[in-house]
Amino acid sequence: MFAQERAEKIIQLLNENQKVVVKELSKRFDVTEDCIRKDLKTLEKQGIIKRTYGGGVLNRQFAPHDDILRRVNINLEGKIKIAEKAFELIKPGETIFLDISSINILIAEKIAKGNKKLLVITNMIDIIRTFSKCDHVDVIGTGGVFNKEVNGFVGSSAIECISKHKVNRAFIGSCGVNMFDKSITTYDIEDGNTKKAIISSAKKVYLVIENKKFYYDATYKFAEISDVNVIIVDEVPDKKIRTELEKMNVELI
Repeated sequence: MFAQERAEKIIQLLNENQKVVVKELSKRFDVTEDCIRKDLKTLEKQGIIKRTYGGGVLNRQFAPHDDILRRVNINLEGKIKIAEKAFELIKPGETIFLDISSINILIAEKIAKGNKKLLVITNMIDIIRTFSKCDHVDVIGTGGVFNKEVNGFVGSSAIECISKHKVNRAFIGSCGVNMFDKSITTYDIEDGNTKKAIISSAKKVYLVIENKKFYYDATYKFAEISDVNVIIVDEVPDKKIRTELEKMNVELI
């Protein structure tokens, strides 16, 4: 087994058990303990684990805090997969909400290129712009306080507008999802409060995230995992995550 394959297996074990032991890994992979220590040292340098005496524990990281438009092209292939899955779920004639999210920009582009007649409500400038020449899509912008960092409207005025609508489906982005404390997080408090309002307005709530977000946290909790109905991902997460989501009756697509 190559070192990279071993590292991936070690990460999987960490996600399932929260810790690993050098002696146990040595026997499992039939390599020396020194070899395993080198593997753990490499994973620690990558920020994935924290080494302990005789082993290592999973080191949860804070999500990168970048401008949202800079994030659009990061892991573009994975985000397109998520957008395609989301688009297939939307039925003609529905009212949907597209929250502030780099993935939701791609969902909007899919809708714009399609022919499904929809009413889209959004608080993101780039999504509004995407539909500027679409005859088959009606758009409602929430208005509110414009937040340059997230490129959208947040706060009490946006929330007031959102509260007046009921939507068939809401697609929500997030900076991180923590399976241990069951939290969904973002960085900006007003963005988080606006997301809460969007969740309350929807018959069905979809969290659109890359698989790696299960290993990230941000600073403001805006929802519990049980507040969403479906999580749409680019890659299938590990068995432990799948099992926990099943227990909470949260569908994984």
